[in-house]
Amino acid sequence: MPLLHFEDFAPGQTFALENRHTVTKDEIIAFARAYDRQAHHLDEEAAAQTIVGGLCASGWQVCAFAMRLMVDGFLANTTAQGATGVEECRWLKPVRPGDVLRVEAEVLAVSVPQSLPGVGFVKLRWDLFNQDGLVTQMVSAPILRRRT
Repeated sequence: MPLLHFEDFAPGQTFALENRHTVTKDEIIAFARAYDRQAHHLDEEAAAQTIVGGLCASGWQVCAFAMRLMVDGFLANTTAQGATGVEECRWLKPVRPGDVLRVEAEVLAVSVPQSLPGVGFVKLRWDLFNQDGLVTQMVSAPILRRRT
């Protein structure tokens, strides 16, 4: 399959990625020990007493799950050169052990910066779902090489 370039994207275009990730208790706790040492990410009993009502992944880990799914299922097949950042990130529901995650993406806008010849920005909304529905939304703008 040929690499997708900037010109291959248009507003309204959607991508439903087929790859999945099943979240484990061990990976939630390992990430929390290293990066986000809050009780609801580290200890099931303590987490049960919090507003989230049980062990859940750090929002930053959830973003990493989404990134891995996006790279494996989509971005690795593009001319992506990085991104301008994450414009928006909303953690809508906790991600828990046993959740099976998948990503859908929609192109919101495309633009060509005058200051960077040879590339374009593709503004994407990433929707991360578990088996019960939407859990996280992110908006970012990957930078893709142009054909022309």
